[in-house]
Amino acid sequence: MADESTTERTCDVVVIGGGPAGSTIAALLAERGWDVAVLERDRHPRFHIGESLLPHNNRLFERLGVLDEIREVGIVKNGAVFNSPAHATPRTFYFADAIDPSAPSAFQVHRADLDLILLRNAARKGAAVFEETLAVEVKLSGAGAQVASRGPGGERRWRARFLVDASGRDTVLANMFRVKRANRKHASAALYAHFEGVQRRPGIDSGNIEIYWFDHGWFWVIPLKRGATSVGAVCWPYYLKTRRGSLEQFLEETVALCPALVDRLRDARRFTPVTATGNYSYQSVRSHGPNCLMIGDSFAFVDPVFSSGVYLAMASAFAGAETVDACLRDPAAAPRAVRAYERHVRRGLSLFSWFIYRVTTPVMRDLLMQPRDFLGVVRGVVSLLAGDIYGSRGVRWRIRLFQLIYYLKSLSTPGQSAAAARRRRENVRAVG
Repeated sequence: MADESTTERTCDVVVIGGGPAGSTIAALLAERGWDVAVLERDRHPRFHIGESLLPHNNRLFERLGVLDEIREVGIVKNGAVFNSPAHATPRTFYFADAIDPSAPSAFQVHRADLDLILLRNAARKGAAVFEETLAVEVKLSGAGAQVASRGPGGERRWRARFLVDASGRDTVLANMFRVKRANRKHASAALYAHFEGVQRRPGIDSGNIEIYWFDHGWFWVIPLKRGATSVGAVCWPYYLKTRRGSLEQFLEETVALCPALVDRLRDARRFTPVTATGNYSYQSVRSHGPNCLMIGDSFAFVDPVFSSGVYLAMASAFAGAETVDACLRDPAAAPRAVRAYERHVRRGLSLFSWFIYRVTTPVMRDLLMQPRDFLGVVRGVVSLLAGDIYGSRGVRWRIRLFQLIYYLKSLSTPGQSAAAARRRRENVRAVG
């Protein structure tokens, strides 16, 4: 997508990574007139997990000018269905019931399609995109950043005024600064694959994501276009360590632990290899350094149970674009701008994280499966599920009320709650 001929180049901003976060910030900065280069290690389209989006993603797609393209490659997702072995019937939360009903649906997408659309959009907006290009060395100073890369055109050196790390789980800057920390409050690992022939729900529920709790964690079931369905198990890491056979066999054995999911997959056939990832819940001590910023998963990643990954990544890219623009225009304002950015990003993470840390507890399952809409608290939870964590009035206090209800219910069942807390501590300590 870009000129590969020069071996040395200067620009305003180098972005490491061309996933949703990197492509989004590159497009936004290029729109503002900055000279932006994107170094993407893969060749798009390529497979990636994280296929379930939130309604508030659509507003970001619209602002980027790609909503119609996303609509073409996506399946409409009107809500989320939770299935619990301790409750007789599933519970569906519809996004149309949120406090702000203007975002009543989201999309389920093949990430290969989504990421290609966003990367092409960045190039269309004026960013220079270099695929199959790996950043192999980064040096930072008060004058900016120097990046050495290796790609199809050979080795190249970049001099930029600012560096954005959108490298995802590669966490280039966090590793460089030694600020990446495993999440002490949560630990999870996953195995997943794509299937065909998975039974889908009828009508407006056909595109909904489904969550199935089981003894060692939870499953996702995400319907996609071209007859595919993404099925994955997110488990405590200790459980993945019990594997003795192949990943394919282990996924089959894990599915067998959830009878309701077995029924959904009775006519299904897996057509991709099974992939596993180790513990992937982490957060960095800080999000910035001299003339550099971390966005998306390069800063933090939490359990994907509420489909928050792509939304948090893109939202951080929008906030990051404002921050980088401010730093480039007025370097003296940079310290204040990056601190404001970090507060903003941590705010969104904290709202999702509180739920994620407790989603496998009996109390949380009861509250989600048998909710009581006291003072609109259910609408607040639906708003969170829709990604409304920065905007609508009334969301935050309803979430706080839900948290209070959770704590009161936990106190009413002290034995059960103490056992759940003890098991969580043991599971988190078991990592590594």
